[in-house]
Amino acid sequence: MIIEQTILTPLSQAFDEIDLPLPGRQSGKVRESYPLPQGRRLLVTTDRLSAFDRVLARVPYKGQVLNQLSHWWFRQTADLIDHHALSEPDPNALVAVDAAPFPVEVIVRGYLTGVTSTALWYRYSLGERHIYGYHFGEGLRKNQSLPQPIITPTTKGGPSGHDERLTCAEVVEKGYLDAQTWEQVQAAALGIFQRGQAVAQRAGLILVDTKYEFGRAPDGRVLLIDEVHTPDSSRFWTQSTYAERFEQGEEPENFDKEFVRLAYAERGYRGEGEPPALPDALWVAVSQRYIGLYERLTGTAFEPGGYPVPPRLVENLRLAGILPEGEE
Repeated sequence: MIIEQTILTPLSQAFDEIDLPLPGRQSGKVRESYPLPQGRRLLVTTDRLSAFDRVLARVPYKGQVLNQLSHWWFRQTADLIDHHALSEPDPNALVAVDAAPFPVEVIVRGYLTGVTSTALWYRYSLGERHIYGYHFGEGLRKNQSLPQPIITPTTKGGPSGHDERLTCAEVVEKGYLDAQTWEQVQAAALGIFQRGQAVAQRAGLILVDTKYEFGRAPDGRVLLIDEVHTPDSSRFWTQSTYAERFEQGEEPENFDKEFVRLAYAERGYRGEGEPPALPDALWVAVSQRYIGLYERLTGTAFEPGGYPVPPRLVENLRLAGILPEGEE
């Protein structure tokens, strides 16, 4: 585990953004991407941390964890479905197939939990019993495991600007994907989730739920894209304390971004107005959790890249032939 002082040192240098001398830059909440020749795309993962639909902080090594952990998972699941990853020229960068993303996010859930408007427990707590096309009986409890994992798709920011719920049947009925492609995506998602649960269990963790994204390569193949089983896209609980906490009605020990949401919620912030300032110690703890998850899942020590990130990134992209010599 990276010691606290190692994280405090680059805290003020956390990787916020970079504007490379490449055309077609696209910026998301966490990643910058650029189209490359030969049907490829450069994905640069920053240290930006988003929650409540906004960027709240920059956490040292977060971008590196997301980039390298996703690349690791792509390799672990390559027998289940092709992925977009081609190479990793820098700890914060991935060269990938420039796939066209599908307009549906594929959420796989293994537990009745969550407090956002699209979460199972939130809908159940409002009295709904038919959710995402599935029937849920009376008397279920928050954080209870489901008989088997289910797929609960959503749109990507629909007419309201927020993700909107879909049933599996509606993905085809409403024309988001054709039936054959959707069947392939569902089978892959459940297989990847099952693989993820097995790896998490060996690491003493529970993979609770996750978000997958898929897309189509220029040659027509369906690919797994974006990120896989990271603390940004997935919910993890500590396995050893789950049962006792569940029986006592306590929240599980989380090992993901929920830690940040709870810290803001304790200060009365849930996304409205200006977020409160939180101490450096919190962001050090967040960084340690991300690094700890990486090490537990992969079974390897995390090797921190140097800070500041931009000079290192530019040099590595030059060495990989992505940036020409002399470009800044």
